[in-house]
Amino acid sequence: MALKEQLDADLKAAMKDKDQLKLSVVRMLKSAIKYREIELMKSLDDAGVQSVIHSEIKRHRDSVEQYRGGHREDLASKEEAEIAILQLYQPAQLSPEELARIVDGVIARVGAQGPKDMGKVMKALLPEVQGKAEGKAVSELVKSKLGG
Repeated sequence: MALKEQLDADLKAAMKDKDQLKLSVVRMLKSAIKYREIELMKSLDDAGVQSVIHSEIKRHRDSVEQYRGGHREDLASKEEAEIAILQLYQPAQLSPEELARIVDGVIARVGAQGPKDMGKVMKALLPEVQGKAEGKAVSELVKSKLGG
């Protein structure tokens, strides 16, 4: 089932179950997808929808940090609950060990020697881990492996 169809089904289920949190998250996500489609003037495939979901998760994580900085734990916990729902639509995330193994393989494959080769490594690595690992974590791991 395509992600958009899954979202439609989950929206109906949340309405029937009167699950207000899930209902609001799915509506917000469908709205973000629609805005992206209007922006690009084409319908999004599953990869495009995944990109929107990833952006929303990142936006919510930023909000959590802001709320915690402002001592608003109630709002931060609400955002975290929304992140948990959004993550249901993401592919399974790589464990730190799996990510490290993939990074080591790419570093060996491109022949990276030090921090100056980080761009080369990231260019080869990102297509392999796209949607399966957070970009910030990938970047930090590559930097530490290359001695930067």
